[in-house]
Amino acid sequence: MAVSRDQIIVAAIQHLNHDPAASMADIAEATGVSRATLHRHFTGREELLLALGHRALDRWEEAQYRAGIEQAARSVEPVVITTALREMLSGLIGEAEEYNFALTDLVMSVPELRERGDELEGREIALYQAAQRAGVLRADLPVRWISNTVYGLLLAVRESLNRGDVARRDLPGMLHETFFRGAGEHDPHHGGGSQGKAGEYGPQGGRRA
Repeated sequence: MAVSRDQIIVAAIQHLNHDPAASMADIAEATGVSRATLHRHFTGREELLLALGHRALDRWEEAQYRAGIEQAARSVEPVVITTALREMLSGLIGEAEEYNFALTDLVMSVPELRERGDELEGREIALYQAAQRAGVLRADLPVRWISNTVYGLLLAVRESLNRGDVARRDLPGMLHETFFRGAGEHDPHHGGGSQGKAGEYGPQGGRRA
């Protein structure tokens, strides 16, 4: 039975998650097709990585859309902004799990992907800035530091899953706890309230079903 382009992409992603440096021969073997078949769909490794990278970026964009981050970035309501942040972080767990190879420089070194990735990151930065203005996140932290921290936490998600260090069901609560305790100004379960010093915030560990 013929293997479709989409089936090759799915299998290639799964293999690259474990071996980001895999050659086209390795990927062909892992996807169960000949090198000739693989090259009929993708002329080379760069074209394959471009397709896989865009697939990963599509999922990143979908996670942002589901969380409603662009609307939340225009809001001044702490509850609206906090909800979007929590939904976005939870959604990105799935992307770090399914497309963890995309968290490597291997993919983001492609200019076309990097440009699109910068655009998506810009949407999140707008949300972090809104969160700082609303008192949800600490205003004394550079917004790029917050963005880089989220990226670092997604790397922690990837490694924890790969190594089996953390149960998948525990990740949303742990991610929220770590992020909001480090960058948050107050308990995000409340729309306002007094601000505190770093390390003095209330528990943030609510989990999504």
